[in-house]
Amino acid sequence: MNKGKKLYEGKAKILYGTKDKDLIIQHFKDDATAFNNLKKSSVEGKGVLNNRISEHILSNLSQCGIKTHFIKRLNMREQLIKKAEIFPIEFIVRNIATGSLTKRLGIPEGTVLNKPLLEYCFKKDDLNDPLISKEHIFSFEWATEEDIKEIDKMTLRINDILIGLFRGIGIKLVDFKIEYGKTWNKDTEKKEIVLADEISPDTCRLWDSKTEKKLDKDRFRKDLGNIIQGYQEVARRLGIMPEETNISEVNFGKTIPIKFKKK
Repeated sequence: MNKGKKLYEGKAKILYGTKDKDLIIQHFKDDATAFNNLKKSSVEGKGVLNNRISEHILSNLSQCGIKTHFIKRLNMREQLIKKAEIFPIEFIVRNIATGSLTKRLGIPEGTVLNKPLLEYCFKKDDLNDPLISKEHIFSFEWATEEDIKEIDKMTLRINDILIGLFRGIGIKLVDFKIEYGKTWNKDTEKKEIVLADEISPDTCRLWDSKTEKKLDKDRFRKDLGNIIQGYQEVARRLGIMPEETNISEVNFGKTIPIKFKKK
């Protein structure tokens, strides 16, 4: 599949067109950003890890009946995906209190919530992705009530699947954010809602079940160091990286080649 012109470049990925108007190529960059792009760095190998981890997770979700934009991985950094009209909303699921939730409401860090908390943010970097209500979504026609009802149901199902997936490898799924879009289904000849973007340590908070060591982008946000080692540990536990692979990364960016198991 040959890449066409660049369609869009975000903080972590680049989208390219293809000869098929319904398919695009998603390229994972090594850029690391936090606090709505106020903190930036380049972490060699991060894009490769996120590509493989997201491929693995989206493939598992697809096998469980979740419709996604993912088609196949093309190489170490790129995926072939369905072109989707993305909702201008970030859908956030919180299982354990941390991050902005603790700052906004004073909830103690690490509080396990009685049930998953769903939040919505308006995707607008220059406004710092503000928290919004369903009423905002409906008033400004960012999605219909029917859309949100379907997405909420899918999101809670995804949360259940991911909690089980990560629990099985000794990781707590603290929270995560996802995006959805609409794609054209040739079989039904109508648009359908699909999970889009990615699911990776960039978009999830993942803590070791025993030590609560952070294995996600909080290592970058909070200057904990060893961000690649955290992502590598997630990949290793998921079974997509050999045990013997050793990545040394201390000052964000100093890495050695990453080797993966062949699928």
